[in-house]
Amino acid sequence: VVRSVAAQPGRDTLANARLFATVAQAMDDALIAVMDAKYAYSLWRPVTAIRNGDIDGNDHTERDAAWTPMIETPLHPEYPCAHCILAATVATVLKAEARQRALPVLSTTSPTAQGAVRSWNSLDAFVQEVALARIVGGVHYRHSTEVGQAMGQRIGEWALHRSLAGAH
Repeated sequence: VVRSVAAQPGRDTLANARLFATVAQAMDDALIAVMDAKYAYSLWRPVTAIRNGDIDGNDHTERDAAWTPMIETPLHPEYPCAHCILAATVATVLKAEARQRALPVLSTTSPTAQGAVRSWNSLDAFVQEVALARIVGGVHYRHSTEVGQAMGQRIGEWALHRSLAGAH
């Protein structure tokens, strides 16, 4: 997605270097924050909750021992959504970049999905698709995606502040 912006005509090497450095630093900070949060809260994933609905203390839930998510469940706690924090962090940095010029269609190619290409006309559409994919895939709850997005936005803003402070 960042390459979509960096490949725009008229961008110079220095601007792209700063962009990639800011995004990389922000994503590193986001990963540290999300993993710290995941292990601080240690919430179970949907697969565990659904398969153990009979022992969760809520009389309104039932157990479905055969339920499986659509995608493989990560081997770390559920909350907050790591994919969402990363997507929102990247989007926040790219939105700041867009203040200087319009963003192109954003796209990425998956090396693991036979070269499938995903494209978005806006950063918000990108962030929302990431969140929805994690919910529909069965590995996150909506609240976790919303919190991940909010964390990512704040971390992206913090990274931009640090990046701009160092650029002077």
